[in-house]
Amino acid sequence: MLNQKQLLKQQQKLSPQQILLMKLLQIPTAGLEQRIKQEVEDNPALEMEAPEESQKDSAEEDTFGDLDQEEGNGEDYEGEDDYSRDDEPDLDYLNDDDDFPIKTNNQHGPDDEEREIPVVSETTFHDYLIQQLGMRSLTPKQYDIGLYIIGNLDDSGYLRRSTDSIVDDLAFNKNLEVTKEEVEEVLKIIQDFDPVGVGARDLRECLLIQMRKKLDEEPSKEKEIALKILSRYFNEFTKKHYDKIIKRLDITEDELKDAIEEIKKLNPKPGNSLGETASKGVQYIIPDFTVTNNNGQLELSLNSWNMPDLHVSRSYSDLYNEVKSGKKDKRTRETLSFIKKKVDSAKWFIDAIKQRQNTLYDTMKAIMDYQKEYFLTGDESKLKPMILKDIADKIGMDISTISRVANSKYVQTDFGTFLLKKFFSESLITKDGKEVSSHEIKKHLKDLVDAEDKKKPLTDEKLAELLGEKGYNIARRTIAKYREQLGIPVARLRKEL
Repeated sequence: MLNQKQLLKQQQKLSPQQILLMKLLQIPTAGLEQRIKQEVEDNPALEMEAPEESQKDSAEEDTFGDLDQEEGNGEDYEGEDDYSRDDEPDLDYLNDDDDFPIKTNNQHGPDDEEREIPVVSETTFHDYLIQQLGMRSLTPKQYDIGLYIIGNLDDSGYLRRSTDSIVDDLAFNKNLEVTKEEVEEVLKIIQDFDPVGVGARDLRECLLIQMRKKLDEEPSKEKEIALKILSRYFNEFTKKHYDKIIKRLDITEDELKDAIEEIKKLNPKPGNSLGETASKGVQYIIPDFTVTNNNGQLELSLNSWNMPDLHVSRSYSDLYNEVKSGKKDKRTRETLSFIKKKVDSAKWFIDAIKQRQNTLYDTMKAIMDYQKEYFLTGDESKLKPMILKDIADKIGMDISTISRVANSKYVQTDFGTFLLKKFFSESLITKDGKEVSSHEIKKHLKDLVDAEDKKKPLTDEKLAELLGEKGYNIARRTIAKYREQLGIPVARLRKEL
């Protein structure tokens, strides 16, 4: 039997303008200019000028001031009037910057030097290997195999595909029939390339290639022992079972220590010697904010790096006037409707950019005030417990908005450049009832690990006990979590001879 029910349900939906603002908030300063350029390309009603050009135009006559004046002829559109006077775009809106001030101390003048990101132009890691391939006496078939192998090396210089897979790939993709032995032969040639260790299929093979090369160039007892360790007892070495290695190789602890020092000199990621800088280019962090200490007074500036001035296209205003003064038929109404949509879109984008700047400034200002002691001293123990809700309540914004800002923005301080989320941390209660930040506990944890006896490193249980003596109530599992966040391995892997 069918039943008919009436339900009352509330739903909250974001408007297109709100969605646009949320997306813009996630974009860091370095990517904002590209996003603006993309919008200008997509919307012919939106134009941008460099900061110095916009200042020259600021004294000029209002571009769209006459668009809201009626023609006075009282002529109505033919047919249905679906484009009323109330629907016309408010084009004066975009010329009044005082209504939407951007909170920034980083304004640009006409004489300011425009800063540009340096461009890196170098030979890539893979190109470097191809050059070496061309210097070898190879048959055309071997050269093609070599090219395919090099193309499958990752940025660390490792070959992650099996020989059998390469044989199949060359047959299906290159129509090249090869044997497993032929691929292995070319791979050995590539493994002799610079940087040494490139073309290895795993860490053990990578280190073995390098150690054999060093032993050939300059033989020594410690290198011979190191080669035996890598070839026979690699598993014991990675797990730091040193006693087993000493017993099986019948060597002293000092000899093992010297051999390990030789292994430490090897490069576990040979491709990175070129790959990180040449293949990817140098990664620059452009801070979104700058906090400076001016005689005990903190000053905040928002980085408006290369920020262009946006406005509605002047040619669109001329087109609007031309269409508006023409015959009022259906085609005219459609044209005016199209112009209105483009102008509204441009208006929303400009508004969203300004709201983005203000939101960033307000968020960072609240963080700076909350963590004032840290920004004055740089002492991490001065960082107060702070969660997203603390800042959201302080500036009257949603937690999701603060999260978008904190997860993708950097601030430059007198003590370094940091991601904003660094300043957020959970709180813990000490034995005397004092609330402290997890940053403070992590600092003490790192100090304990740095000062430990590396022959007998501290376990998580012992670390929890020592922190408890300092007044911090903290469980072993929390110690493990903080240790992993700090990139500190377990006690067994911190052991040294």
